[in-house]
Amino acid sequence: MNTKNIKTGGFLLCAMLFASCSDYLDVESPAKNDDAFVTSSTDETFKALSWAYAEYRQNCASGGNYHWEDCTSDAEYYPEFNSPNNTIGMLMPEETKISGKQSQFNSLYSALARARRVADVIAKKDDYAKAVETGTTNMWTQLYGEAMTLYAYCYFHLTKHYGDVPFGIENSVATEGYPLVSRYEIYDKLIAELQAVEPLMYKLGEGGITAERMSRTFTDGLIGQMAYYAAGWQTIRTDVNGLYGDVQFDKQGTEANGCVYARRTDYKTYLQTAEKYFSMALNENKGTCQLVTADGRGYCNNPFQMVFQYAHNNQISPESLFEIGNMETIQSERPYSQGRPSNGGGSNAAPCKVFGAFRVVPSFYYTGYEDGDKRMDVSMTVTGSNGDGNEVLLSFLNGNKCKGGISNNKWDDNRMNPPYVRAQRQSGINYVELRMADVMLMLAVCKAELGTDNAGAISLVNQIRQRAFGDNNHAIATGLSGKALLDAIYKERQRELLFEGTIRWDMILSGKFTERTNQMRAQVKEMIAGLKANGYYTFNNGRTIPAYVWTKNVHLENPLTFDADPTNAALFPGWRGQYDYTTITDVKAKVKGNDHNVAIKGLFKYIDPDSHEAHALEADGYVKTNWGIDVVAEEAGIYDRNLLSGLGTAGNAPRYYHPIPFEVLTQSKGQVTNGYGLPQK
Repeated sequence: MNTKNIKTGGFLLCAMLFASCSDYLDVESPAKNDDAFVTSSTDETFKALSWAYAEYRQNCASGGNYHWEDCTSDAEYYPEFNSPNNTIGMLMPEETKISGKQSQFNSLYSALARARRVADVIAKKDDYAKAVETGTTNMWTQLYGEAMTLYAYCYFHLTKHYGDVPFGIENSVATEGYPLVSRYEIYDKLIAELQAVEPLMYKLGEGGITAERMSRTFTDGLIGQMAYYAAGWQTIRTDVNGLYGDVQFDKQGTEANGCVYARRTDYKTYLQTAEKYFSMALNENKGTCQLVTADGRGYCNNPFQMVFQYAHNNQISPESLFEIGNMETIQSERPYSQGRPSNGGGSNAAPCKVFGAFRVVPSFYYTGYEDGDKRMDVSMTVTGSNGDGNEVLLSFLNGNKCKGGISNNKWDDNRMNPPYVRAQRQSGINYVELRMADVMLMLAVCKAELGTDNAGAISLVNQIRQRAFGDNNHAIATGLSGKALLDAIYKERQRELLFEGTIRWDMILSGKFTERTNQMRAQVKEMIAGLKANGYYTFNNGRTIPAYVWTKNVHLENPLTFDADPTNAALFPGWRGQYDYTTITDVKAKVKGNDHNVAIKGLFKYIDPDSHEAHALEADGYVKTNWGIDVVAEEAGIYDRNLLSGLGTAGNAPRYYHPIPFEVLTQSKGQVTNGYGLPQK
């Protein structure tokens, strides 16, 4: 397996090439001699393009953005109370600041401007023109397609997070201002541009192209994504006359705050495009990309966890269409803001601090996965790290680190080989931007929505479920169609892609945002009422969340645990424990004690605190420990507010966009404004 190769080369070269790029909407063209130098070889050209990759990684994909608050859905929430990090996550745009995501907005325009400039310079080169004329794929055509794909990818993120934005004015001086451009017009133009370049790009594995660069495989996936979004339900503006031109919409709910929840009436045309390009990425153009279906480690058997273990091993996952490369000593949000929590200090801890901004709604922990699903423990954990080599039960009290609730478990310092302990936020774990399972399930949605290949949709879902359960005994029914089939696919996406920043978009694009939000909030309310009244609540699947559990620290020969063993309270749930930090010289002196693992009793059933069973556990060294009772304590502070409470009046459109920065509004000469109730200054 290829090890990762972060792209940072050419920073100084690009700084010279784009000397006037301090303003992302005011970029002058480089001199002719600069053009010639940049394109003197494919290596020099790639160095120039690498700056744009690095800009995206450092200031857009990273930067403490907590995945742009996409982690708030009907399964995920943010753990702090009244934090400015979560105003858009809660759907409360009136509480956000206009500068809230200014750095990400600027970063996207900076990266796309440089990527487009590199593409424009390549387009003038004879070697490139000859290759296009003869239909030959070589490194020049790859670099051109790569630059155009990165350009499109940045615009795609702008439309996802800001809605309708200025478009096409990069690398020019906009002295007369610039208009707001419909996201649908942007989708159309970018799809057409990528359709033109993708035939002459390398598939993954060809020409030395790995998943840390944009390949034909990923470009096909991106075309599919943009068409998929164009076909989906979105909150659109009603306060800008003529913004969407001749596009016709179906609408649901009420119009409020200058916006409405809508889907274009010709959406099936875009679903057909998405189906075509997702199929190409999955089949004829997949190159070396493949679904991970085997686990050859011997000491465990979980192919799903292996998908994420590659990143912990500083390797590129074979399931990835595209990853953002990270290296140790460079800021990385995984696991710091997007992983399993740790109370450790900022440096030289066992392990270092992990903030843990992704938490799972308690009701989803108990109902989201079926028995035997190998994804459950890999995706969610009830324990974190204390920072001294010991495991600790997480708390539902509001906060971060080991407070804040049940957490993301897909990225965990303890899973690294070895963990990076010198400083927080420097693990070197890559960001996986798109993986094959996601493509497969988006393709399944397309097929089910179009209704022309239900069998194909079911087959795709069952491939994912076969990996999840390790057998063919959990396949969804072959006769599903229509709403029932779509519901099954979206449920599978929820299980497969938890904490990967997709569930919120599924809720939006499916048109089910309000329905799913209200169902989740009602279930949490009912759960809390049961905990108040009885000291426990039993869900429809028979699992029970109790007010208290019983815990004690125990010794395991290997404190890092893997597959669950229901007969051992320290191994159930599975995939937790601790790395053996006594083997790391820098921190071994900070490890406390010898009993590093937490044994848990009563996590899924009620134990009466006054019962013989409870007294026997306490005699055996177990301690009664707050669990669901802390959800009750935080009802008003967290569970009334953080769980999508800003949806507001029934029928109002979800308002999930970030504000366009004030300087952009000003420079537009009044043509660009913020909608959705977002601030104007």
